[in-house]
Amino acid sequence: MKEFITQTIQKIFKKPDLSDSWFASLFSRMKLQNFLSLKSLIVLGFVIAVIPLFLAVMYAAFGMRETSALGRTINSQVFEQTKTIRLVLQKTSDIERKAKLFVLLSDPALRQPYEQQSYETTRASFKQALSELLKLHVDNKIALLVNELSEKEKLIYQQIISSASENNLKLPVDEAFQGLRESSAELAREFENHVDHEFNELRQESEALEQGLLVKGAVLLVISFIFIVILLAVLSRSLRQLDTSIRRLGSGELEEPVVVTGPADLRYLGDRLEWLRTHLMELELSKQQFMHNVALEIEAPLANIREGAKLLVNETGEAPNNAQQDIARLLSANVEKLKTVSEELVRYSQINSKPAMKRKETVNMQVLLESVIEEFQAQLQAKAITLKKLLRPVEISGVHEQLRNIIEQLLSNAVKYSPANGEIRIMLRSSGTQMELEVEDEGPGIAPDERAHVFEPFYRGKDAQSGDNGDGPGLGLAIVREYVANHQGNVDIIDARQDQNGARLRVQLPLSV
Repeated sequence: MKEFITQTIQKIFKKPDLSDSWFASLFSRMKLQNFLSLKSLIVLGFVIAVIPLFLAVMYAAFGMRETSALGRTINSQVFEQTKTIRLVLQKTSDIERKAKLFVLLSDPALRQPYEQQSYETTRASFKQALSELLKLHVDNKIALLVNELSEKEKLIYQQIISSASENNLKLPVDEAFQGLRESSAELAREFENHVDHEFNELRQESEALEQGLLVKGAVLLVISFIFIVILLAVLSRSLRQLDTSIRRLGSGELEEPVVVTGPADLRYLGDRLEWLRTHLMELELSKQQFMHNVALEIEAPLANIREGAKLLVNETGEAPNNAQQDIARLLSANVEKLKTVSEELVRYSQINSKPAMKRKETVNMQVLLESVIEEFQAQLQAKAITLKKLLRPVEISGVHEQLRNIIEQLLSNAVKYSPANGEIRIMLRSSGTQMELEVEDEGPGIAPDERAHVFEPFYRGKDAQSGDNGDGPGLGLAIVREYVANHQGNVDIIDARQDQNGARLRVQLPLSV
């Protein structure tokens, strides 16, 4: 047997051979899970959120750069073309004026060579302007108009030169100059249309870039949003699992294992909670078993003592003022007290038992409180205690027996410690998502240094120990705390109202558990 155990331990702790495909895949999955820690997911989420913004900014920067470069190019081209067009129009006017002056101011008998030379110079300047305009890569329509303008000027020149060679210099027909002017005006209009077209294209391209930037930015943001939603879903699922597990542990529901999926850090917390759950289960079982065993152990001897006390009381019942009778009665009273302690121990050990935890239902707390108060009428009348109550309709989800016992314990303590002709105040209301129950008496109250201990099992305050009310086992408020914890609520001792010194206990329970 020893050898079998040794071999089994060696197999368990044997280093796996990563050459095997199954171990390799398992090892890779473990590495991936360890990589997906909470810190890495936060970094990943930040990167996923920043990358689309970075890409959008870079795309906008490149788009603005291209648009700016295109705008500068178009502006430069339009500026050069405009300057050249103006020069062409000016040279056209010059050539028309020179042609007319060459004819009108030149006498054939007194003709001077410089006059024709001036005309030729103007023509050369006109042709150079046209050539510079064609070098600017204008569109075909403007180029055709430039050639047309050049042909019309050439026709005028030929008419003037041919008449000069015949010594009969005369002006060309008016239609020729009119055609030159029309071609010049047509060239100016077409250039204006060309400029408008270029700037319209620039505007359209800018609008297209803007729309493209918006669309791509929206797509990137949607992708980023989807990734972030996925990350948040993963983290939210893990956090919900942790929250549910913590709530179950707080309410004493220890049967269901703690399972947390997601990042490695949160899975580690889940493992720690699972360890805590098993540890709490062991402690709870040990506590219940101990108290149950104690109750069983004292039950049989206690029954014998109780029977003996009854016989002793019966035997001494006929003898008045007998010391044995007093002892028998005292013994019988203490036996009943031990019986009460035994019963309280059994009930306290069964607080978190499974059957009780599964009987949750919707409980009308106002109706339940009224029924408990009705049962306490005899005790209230015995001490002439006045009961003031302010009850609002409240319904919560919980265990009916446990909620009833909470009210009974609080009201029993208030009656027990209230003086004769005293007053007890009970308030029931809903506050937000919680139910609030307050019970206040006019007794000695609870000292501030004892408030942290009164909910501990078997603890009794100084006033309870020294007074006539110290006959309880000290489990009442401990049971109240356990029942309240089972409903995921809180029970506290708060300060008494103004001019009051009694105890004031407040129970807060969620409306739905």
